[in-house]
Amino acid sequence: MEGGGAVSDVMTQEAGTDVQQMNMIQAINSAMDVMMERDPTVVVMGEDVGFFGGVFRATAGLQQKYGKNRVFDTPITECGIIGVAVGMGAYGLRPVPEIQFADYIYPALDQLVSEAGRLRYRSAGEFIAPMTVRSPFGGGIFGGQTHSQSPEGIFTHCSGIKTVIPSTPYDAKGLLIAAIEDNDPTIFFEPKRIYNGPFDGEYDTPATSWAGHRDAQVPTGYYRIPLGKARIARAGGALTILCYGTMVHVVEHTVAMLGLDAEIVDLRSLVPLDIETIEASVKKTGRCLIVHEATRTSGFGAELLAQVQERCFHYLEAPIERVTGFDTPYPHSLEWAYFPGPVRIREAINKIMKD
Repeated sequence: MEGGGAVSDVMTQEAGTDVQQMNMIQAINSAMDVMMERDPTVVVMGEDVGFFGGVFRATAGLQQKYGKNRVFDTPITECGIIGVAVGMGAYGLRPVPEIQFADYIYPALDQLVSEAGRLRYRSAGEFIAPMTVRSPFGGGIFGGQTHSQSPEGIFTHCSGIKTVIPSTPYDAKGLLIAAIEDNDPTIFFEPKRIYNGPFDGEYDTPATSWAGHRDAQVPTGYYRIPLGKARIARAGGALTILCYGTMVHVVEHTVAMLGLDAEIVDLRSLVPLDIETIEASVKKTGRCLIVHEATRTSGFGAELLAQVQERCFHYLEAPIERVTGFDTPYPHSLEWAYFPGPVRIREAINKIMKD
């Protein structure tokens, strides 16, 4: 499915569903609303998610509609939030806890990795942890080192946990519904830089909104996009670019500026990974660039590089390149030097295409 927005074999949708223009926050809110209405076991929890509606307003109105027993505020204790969610899942609920910023998810690592991720295995299938952990992540908002991190690579390393990252309002709703319905724990990272509009990486130009964007046309009712199915954001034959989240839009802009016939693969989910779509694209183009905002060393791009090399070595016409964040804390004063913007992406493309 190119671009998204159309009913296809990667989407299940209820008949008669209207379509509205939504930004990513509204689409995420709609996903939780739909699932809470359909399934009384779905509960939403986290810091300020109830009365306040979340720091980004992603849960606005849900407590008023479903009550304090199903949408409730928690203390500021990430390990407690996730620990309680694990117990809820084991006893039949489907919790959707929010970690207010991904930078603060680390205190909950033991609960996520040692408990949620292994519960099905250690109980021989007797218990499951059907929880979806929502968390805004990534930079581009001058959040500094404690509000800009991209820790997705940590969770892709941990067996039993799924990792999902949308890049459009349309995908955000469909993927979140699929994650909530899934019986395994899912980390759902939301690129906060594109909550209100796509970002092309040109930081010194006016911000744009999702208004009029094809992927902001979101069904108001139930639909799901299965986890583990990538999206061809742009078809092409000269180069494959693998990316996700905010980087999808930065890459699309850079490729358009260069006039390059590149194929852009929006991964959507890192675990499970749609390696079949990746392999088919790289074998077609013979070249591969990987772009992500997280730090370079042991970032998910390293895993992508390894898998592409293993499967496509004899088809490659140039070395695989990566454009990533640097191996430093996310700097406030040097935000745009760290951020993988059009300049660094263009340099990597030129290097690949010269080989």
